[in-house]
Amino acid sequence: MNLTQLFGIHAVQAALDYSPQKIRRAWVDSQRQDVRLKQVIDDLVKLGINPEKTERKKLEKMADGKNHQGIVVAVELPAMRSEDQLKQDVEALTQTPFYLVLDQVQDPHNLGACLRTADAVGAHGVIVTKDNAAGITPTVCKVASGAAETVPVYQVTNLARVLRWLKEQNIWIMGAAGEAEQTVFQMELDMPLAVVMGTEGTGMRHLTRQHCDFLVKIPMAGQVESLNVSVAAGVLLYEVFRQKLLA
Repeated sequence: MNLTQLFGIHAVQAALDYSPQKIRRAWVDSQRQDVRLKQVIDDLVKLGINPEKTERKKLEKMADGKNHQGIVVAVELPAMRSEDQLKQDVEALTQTPFYLVLDQVQDPHNLGACLRTADAVGAHGVIVTKDNAAGITPTVCKVASGAAETVPVYQVTNLARVLRWLKEQNIWIMGAAGEAEQTVFQMELDMPLAVVMGTEGTGMRHLTRQHCDFLVKIPMAGQVESLNVSVAAGVLLYEVFRQKLLA
């Protein structure tokens, strides 16, 4: 059994809401007493998990020095979903499809950050490649701050095939590319959409780019040539989200 540790009230509450059966142990600050923490503790006890009262220093060590808000839990790592599950989930959607696609993004911190943003904008899932790419790891879960529990992650062996299938489902494929002629802010994006990001440095692979319906760029006013992939994904996803809200 692969376990990882989540910390902080928001992340633990997300685990309680979306995958309570995966919680295995819990530790709480023996000196801390507040309403929000007490509610989370009560929810854990209802599951049959009695949090262990622990010194704050130990919790800080378990949380790698980050803000744990008085609670740490051990949970099973979320399972990656398959291409077949992706197809089932797309066909079952009653909302306008909205996906993020990561083409061989290898940094787990970037994947975790992308999951957090995908959750925030209401994306229906993140599609990742099986080869040369990050999967669900303890680092990803920690960076995602609970979003690894709420956002489905689909691992596919042949991204080009999946993009073709998505297009057959009338989902538009938008690729991010620095050399694109139009910026993301010039496009009408309130449509069934999959946003494709490539890895830092090289961007999307040639075959992935060929399967995009259109390319967009993020305008840059400074001296740097590009943004971190998770930051760029955040800009694109939030522009789609903004247009959906206006619509």
